[in-house]
Amino acid sequence: MLPDPEERRRPPVHCRLCGRPLRDREARTWGLGPECRAKLELRTAPRPPDGPVEQDPLPGV
Repeated sequence: MLPDPEERRRPPVHCRLCGRPLRDREARTWGLGPECRAKLELRTAPRPPDGPVEQDPLPGV
């Protein structure tokens, strides 16, 4: 006998930023909807330069 469909449902997962229900697997894994992930990508810090950075010598060295 198959369990009732209501019993087989996964618990709802909501976006950690906006609170909307998440439906796809990737969004549920991240805990963020696609729109909120895109917003966070815009807010990430730029990559540091690849070359050496000029800095003052450490005192006592």
